[in-house]
Amino acid sequence: MTKPKTVKLTAGDRTFYIVINAFLVFIGVVIAIPIWSTITQSVRPIDFIGTNLETMFLPVWKWDNAAYVALLGNNGFILAFWNSIKIMTFGVLTSLSLTIPMSYCMSVQDLPGRKILNYFVLIPYLFNIGMIPTYLVVTNLHLANHLASIFLPGAIGTYNCLIMRGFFEGIPESLKESARIDGAAEWYVLISIILPLSKPIIMTIGLYYAVNFWNDFMHAMLYLNEAYLQPLPILLRNILLGSSMNENLDVNAFGNASVQAIKAASVFMSAIPMILAYPFIQKYFTKGTMLGSVKG
Repeated sequence: MTKPKTVKLTAGDRTFYIVINAFLVFIGVVIAIPIWSTITQSVRPIDFIGTNLETMFLPVWKWDNAAYVALLGNNGFILAFWNSIKIMTFGVLTSLSLTIPMSYCMSVQDLPGRKILNYFVLIPYLFNIGMIPTYLVVTNLHLANHLASIFLPGAIGTYNCLIMRGFFEGIPESLKESARIDGAAEWYVLISIILPLSKPIIMTIGLYYAVNFWNDFMHAMLYLNEAYLQPLPILLRNILLGSSMNENLDVNAFGNASVQAIKAASVFMSAIPMILAYPFIQKYFTKGTMLGSVKG
């Protein structure tokens, strides 16, 4: 049995790979340093005297979890965290429930009025109506001071809808036609044939929506005036600005932790859901985006 031939790398190829690897390492270090700095700031003892650089090299046995104990033991932080979870969960479910059928309708070639539907979706993407008309619509629908005001106005993202449409157009038409010949309705084709093949794009678009709703600050600032409804970005903003947190946190919320540690801990904890979710969706992310961008 002959051994497979291997391609020898030239000096130029080796140089190229060395430069690329060095660049990727540099990017990794640039990303890792702020994350590590935030983590070490969050576990910094209140009596520690030193610079931020010295804090980054603080031994693990000297770390103090007082900031996390203070946050997790505070009802205001838990409530804000729970509000963000509800906004993200209901927002993703609502957006996918609307984006999937809309994208599928836009991908059906022989759909009557398909061009008009595509223009109807594309025009708002090119010409934003602005904040004031949106605010008037939300308030006139009596959605103010309701968590639905965060995810309903932007339930269908035009960019996400176009990506998903491209993915649906890349599915072989023969699969759909075979089901239609057997008498299947369009909703049956969508549920039984299209959706099982569309897991990568659904997970990718779902991640887009999740990140958007989790980090949504402006809509919460506009529509949620009650303290018990405010999500985590609003609370995080109050903590980072060092403002009075009487509406969300008790005065004794700091406990034995410094204000700087509280700020760093709140920033790190706000990123935990996305950090936990991304490894499970990563394998679908590139595939879903690339297949949705170009018609196959």
